[in-house]
Amino acid sequence: MGRGWASERLIEAAQGGDAESIAAVVHGAHPHVRRFAEHLCASPQDAEDAAQEALIVLFRKIGSLRASAALASWMFRIVRNECVRRTRRLLDQRGEEMEPVASAEEEVLRRLEADLLAQAIRALPEVQRRVLIMRDVLGYPGRAVAGSLGLSVPAMKSHLHRARAALRESLNERTPPSSSA
Repeated sequence: MGRGWASERLIEAAQGGDAESIAAVVHGAHPHVRRFAEHLCASPQDAEDAAQEALIVLFRKIGSLRASAALASWMFRIVRNECVRRTRRLLDQRGEEMEPVASAEEEVLRRLEADLLAQAIRALPEVQRRVLIMRDVLGYPGRAVAGSLGLSVPAMKSHLHRARAALRESLNERTPPSSSA
């Protein structure tokens, strides 16, 4: 048996189309994919949805995976992309629903293209990323964000402040000067 949750032999059999092997790989991958999604996505529901989407892709496309050793990185890339896609959709929906902007941070979030914003958010440390998404994107109250992440309210505010500052700095570095519009 190989290291980790799936042996190389099992993965190769799944790549070859063996139905039982595919089922075993998908079943074995679920807790790992779910745990990764919980760290990356903004909410437990998004994490579960992203994990399920990744497992569906795994089930459908394991035969196209070239190297069995690449399975974990392939799965995690699918989860990451799904979490980013869900965050972009939330940002797009929020941008359409928002009233006049209450802060400079919200104005920056509204104006930037989704790809640039997603890259900047993805670069944040995990706790800062989760606090920022839950508070600024999803609009959860500060106490709810702190409680959900196991933080004190002051710690949550500190992470939020650092995330906003890092996001602002990152976006200022990446955003080309605008021409007159």
